[in-house]
Amino acid sequence: MSVLIKPLVTEKVSALNEKGKYGFVVDRKANKVEIKKAVEKMYGVTVEDVNTMNYLGKKKSRYTKSRIISGRTPSYKKAIVTVADGEVIDFYSEI
Repeated sequence: MSVLIKPLVTEKVSALNEKGKYGFVVDRKANKVEIKKAVEKMYGVTVEDVNTMNYLGKKKSRYTKSRIISGRTPSYKKAIVTVADGEVIDFYSEI
């Protein structure tokens, strides 16, 4: 399985893109070294720093005619990758 699952395209992360920081949803078992190698290989940039965060899924409940259905959204791991000055990752080049 791949280390990088998908890039994060949110308002907060898009604001960080101007500073050379990019967000990714990554495999929960991946460490910082694996994430760095995967980003460098996939996008051809030099990675200077990797910060990771584990997110617990939110509790959700839905009310139906027969009962209340409770569950959780999936948990995931997020990585914020800082690239070298002057280098850019373009997520929209394949569209």
